[in-house]
Amino acid sequence: MKRESDLYAPVKALLQRQGYEVKGEVGKADLVARRAGEEPVIVELKLRITLTLFHQAVSRLSLSDLVYIAVPRPEGAQAKRALKDNSALCRRLGLGFITVRADGVTEVLCDPAGPTPRRNRKGQARLLREFDRLRGDPNDGGATRYGIVTGYRQDALRCAAHLAEHGASKGAVVSKATGVKPATRIMAENHYGWFARVEKGVYALSDAGRAGLVHWAESWES
Repeated sequence: MKRESDLYAPVKALLQRQGYEVKGEVGKADLVARRAGEEPVIVELKLRITLTLFHQAVSRLSLSDLVYIAVPRPEGAQAKRALKDNSALCRRLGLGFITVRADGVTEVLCDPAGPTPRRNRKGQARLLREFDRLRGDPNDGGATRYGIVTGYRQDALRCAAHLAEHGASKGAVVSKATGVKPATRIMAENHYGWFARVEKGVYALSDAGRAGLVHWAESWES
């Protein structure tokens, strides 16, 4: 496996088989999975075990008890010992450990358990709001051509699409037509340079916005 995103599909499939809805690149997490009435599952995907990986995974414990690391399954003479040692470390830290073979077969070597830090409920709420705001699963664990797709970007794209079809419009009209409640604020902030203010409360699509609709088409038409 050459990219972290190569790990995403096998781990996503593993969780989907257990009834989870899965999305990639939610907030700072590589993968988040949800199942009704339960804590979210967070998975950090990396091509190898590093101290940074453990730092990231442990920090996610403030958002959920169910945090895993996922890496390609090692091969060679030292593989068995490496798996044993890293599994033991994960158990000590309260993390789960998943390996992915080159053929996509996943194995859960341990599940999260043990004491965890005090839960950051506000942080978890932000994570789940971003999960719910994302339409579909546009990121594939980081495998995007132009960057990470956020719920904010998807909302901006929907506003841009409305302007492309209907021309300059009032923010309230765009909001009602697209279902994007903060449409006026998004167009006023113009974070991506996609909008041009025609008059107070009225916005048109810029050339950059037209290009954005082309570049990001698959990220919001879901």
